[in-house]
Amino acid sequence: MTRIIAGDAKGVSLTVPKSGTRPTSDRVREAMFSSLDASGVLDGATVLDLYAGTGALGLEALSRGAAEALFVERGAKAANLLKRNARQVQDAIAARSRRVRTQVVTGSALGFAERDGGRFDVVFADPPYEVADTELEALLAGLAPRLAAGGVIVLERGARSGEPATPAALKRTHARRYGDTALLTYELTV
Repeated sequence: MTRIIAGDAKGVSLTVPKSGTRPTSDRVREAMFSSLDASGVLDGATVLDLYAGTGALGLEALSRGAAEALFVERGAKAANLLKRNARQVQDAIAARSRRVRTQVVTGSALGFAERDGGRFDVVFADPPYEVADTELEALLAGLAPRLAAGGVIVLERGARSGEPATPAALKRTHARRYGDTALLTYELTV
């Protein structure tokens, strides 16, 4: 079962599609969010969750203090379940007297990064492990102009996967491994 780990929506269960997604484990999410919480980047943040699946990463960020989240998911069925998950989390947070905004876009993460505007404080990218490094390099390059000053990109990969080349506008600040999962964190170079 996938659930919100902490914050205003703690304990809310998320519906997971029967196939086509690989939700981030509680252990990895807890490690990821401990680091983000410590940096203070989530408070009032605008979040982008790419390859969103259940929306667990963006919804966890909302539960922990982010103000709005935009989710991009290619699969129509997963996007519909994500909308339901977002409503549940929004309702749980609203019961604590805080309002958050969500939007779900059905489409390609790379296509979104290359064409859509907006600035984000936190970007989560949790692609299928088989996505090629070249696609991830293009994704990172497309995200760099959309990252707010002081913002971060968190890329989740298989621990055995290669590390994509970092575009000049970004610097990799952390690389951590949790079993079969690797988390890579990027910030703007300037």
